[in-house]
Amino acid sequence: MVTVLAGTTVEEQLPSDPKQRRDLATRELLARRAASTDEKLQQSLLEQAIELNLGIAHSIASRFRGRGVEADDLDQVAYLGLLKAARSYRPDTGTPFLAYAVPTIRGEVKRYFRDCSWTVRIPRRLQELQGSIANVRPQLVQDLQRDPTLEELAAEIGTDVAEIEAAIAADGCFSVLSLDRPVDGESTANLADTIADEEDTSFERTEAVAVLEPVLNDLTPRERKILELRFIEGHTQADIGAEIGVSQMQVSRLLRGILDKLRDQIEAPATSAA
Repeated sequence: MVTVLAGTTVEEQLPSDPKQRRDLATRELLARRAASTDEKLQQSLLEQAIELNLGIAHSIASRFRGRGVEADDLDQVAYLGLLKAARSYRPDTGTPFLAYAVPTIRGEVKRYFRDCSWTVRIPRRLQELQGSIANVRPQLVQDLQRDPTLEELAAEIGTDVAEIEAAIAADGCFSVLSLDRPVDGESTANLADTIADEEDTSFERTEAVAVLEPVLNDLTPRERKILELRFIEGHTQADIGAEIGVSQMQVSRLLRGILDKLRDQIEAPATSAA
């Protein structure tokens, strides 16, 4: 419940940031729902909370477009994920609703692709292309000291980017491209950029921060230092190794372990809500 100090109005007590106001309103609605025994009131409060956050679901669904599924279908799946998040969210934990809802919605969309995509045999050309990607990726990683971009994979194999994207989508590879994959061949993206689209909006950047901040806080100082050197300052793995006193191969293993830890923690709410 919102507590109002003496001599102030409700408006003066509410956060000025619209996203924080929405989160506060959502938690208030869901807290009232949890405390109520009236089924009609519970349903009404749930619907209000969902309506407040439809933009989140739509934003996440839009990132999976162009993979052979109608936009309206993607929206409906994302809305289902939002419904699941709202039903299972516990306001008493203090976790921002956005930080809980985003991985839940994303997980629902990914499950939809795993369950419903390629219900027939994957075309042979895509199977062959998947094999080519698996063959060239290790050498590119070694040469570039990072995961290759889609463009670099396409150039190495001798095909176009659309074919690479189709092969990756067919293989259910939404998580195969690692969190440290550069956005393009000339720059190193930070963690928030890799989770959000290249054409990120202010809302989506805020969403990425809301999801990442709690899990980043759980990292050790050394792990945070490695991520800062890699993603903020753009150092190569060899440079990082020289700075912290380990080999490039050890840095590669450390980064992989850190990113796997982050991925597991980010996906955990979606798994528990399923």
